Amino acid sequence: MPQPHLNRISGVLRRSAFVVLCAVGFSVSAQAQQASTVIRLAPEDKDRGLNGVQKNFYFATGLGDAGSDYQSAGFFGQRLRPYLAGNQEALDNLNRYRRQKWLFLAERLTFVGAVGVYGQQVLAKDEKQQYFNTQQQAAIGVAAFSLLSNIFISRNTNSHFQRAVEAHNAGVPAARTGVLYQLRPSAVGLAASRSGQPLLALSWNLR
Repeated sequence: MPQPHLNRISGVLRRSAFVVLCAVGFSVSAQAQQASTVIRLAPEDKDRGLNGVQKNFYFATGLGDAGSDYQSAGFFGQRLRPYLAGNQEALDNLNRYRRQKWLFLAERLTFVGAVGVYGQQVLAKDEKQQYFNTQQQAAIGVAAFSLLSNIFISRNTNSHFQRAVEAHNAGVPAARTGVLYQLRPSAVGLAASRSGQPLLALSWNLR
């Protein structure tokens, strides 16, 4: 085979190997770093107890104390989920939190709907307002049941989210000593060979 063709094939192989090594290095580094991320809840969210307020949690990553880096976890905690990847216990608790939020949303819609039906019946007849006809009694019953169910739905909702964060943080030390973390390069860069070809440069800290 002519020398130019060999050089061309060799160059393609080197570039392909370079791309693969870059992808592997960055992937390993990203996975290990994400697995070892510590999650902090906002002070007011950390102290939420049973039957606490049903509003979004705020969290931050890392060990800093700055309050400006807190971000909303979303109504269903969906923005926290990427940080919990690989920790099944934490994901199970977050799934329970999401389930309770769906139940809470359904309960609120049911209550508002019952109140709307009651109000519509009050003004149903022009000549005389009604306050306790058959449909209104049913609406009152639905609204009362909705309020009662809200107590049970909201009782442990916040606890599920807090347990998800606790389960994740409890797994951080193990993640730091896992295989991926041990193999994670401390630096990834580029270097040139004597012939001028680009080479992937990896370095590890020996501990």
